[in-house]
Amino acid sequence: MGRSVATPLPGGLRKEAAWRRRDRSWGYVFVAPQVVGMAIFVLLPFVASLVLAFTSWDGLTELTWVGFENFTAQLQDELLLRSIVNTLLIAVITVPLGLGFAVIIAVALEKLKTRTLYLILFFAPVVTSTVAVAMIWQQMFRSDGVLSNAISKIFGITPPDWLGDPKLALIAVCIVSIWSSMGLNVIIFMAGLQNISPSVIEAARIDGAGAFRLFMQIRLPLLSPIIFFSSIVAFISSLQTFDTVFILTQDAGPDNATRTIVYHIYDLGFGRFEFGPSSAAAVILLVLTLVITVIQFGAQKKFVHYEDDPV
Repeated sequence: MGRSVATPLPGGLRKEAAWRRRDRSWGYVFVAPQVVGMAIFVLLPFVASLVLAFTSWDGLTELTWVGFENFTAQLQDELLLRSIVNTLLIAVITVPLGLGFAVIIAVALEKLKTRTLYLILFFAPVVTSTVAVAMIWQQMFRSDGVLSNAISKIFGITPPDWLGDPKLALIAVCIVSIWSSMGLNVIIFMAGLQNISPSVIEAARIDGAGAFRLFMQIRLPLLSPIIFFSSIVAFISSLQTFDTVFILTQDAGPDNATRTIVYHIYDLGFGRFEFGPSSAAAVILLVLTLVITVIQFGAQKKFVHYEDDPV
């Protein structure tokens, strides 16, 4: 017996078939857990954070409405300003270098028959716990660690104090961030390179384009949409740097050299129990993220090219 069809109603309306209503009901059932989870763990905390940003609350006493006082105090707080500068430095260092290295590695692995093994090795840090990654690198950055010993033997100099020197601690955080996210970007770029039409590559070769010119004028421009997507994700991720700093360095030190905005939010909320200022700093981070994202979307018209774009 076939499925029932929609029944015509007066006025040109059609009654929905029973099987369509049943399918829609089951769709709601399958979507409901995700919607409920999103509402409880994302939407509700977001609204609560917006409300707390305008109040004074330590988690125990009664809420006190203070208006924009938290925002004013935070924007004048040297620790927040230091956190913003450190966070932007991490983003400016890790995003270009991380994406650049990933593109080079993706191109190098593209023609290798054993690239699957290398992809597994590069992707391993992505699926490894950030805490474990930070603890491993913490041991490597020690004065008697692998990295320090290698520098001492190769260059014959005293190994640097990676985590004790304020000028090097932030660089150490950047190294760990680049290393841990490299694998994901490599796989994304390899997929983008393989998605480029072979006819375009063949036409460029017929016109006499060499390997370098082919990459710079054909493959890299056609890879720009993937690079743009990855840069958006990487910038947002770098602005949320916390766990690497929390594990790798102690108290975001030395001298708050690795203090990021998210660490600042954590310190205010769960270190000092000042949830109002902490929420205000979170809202400032949200605004900063939106501003940087809008700038990136505005700049994409100048460097993002698609295969079907008119010449």
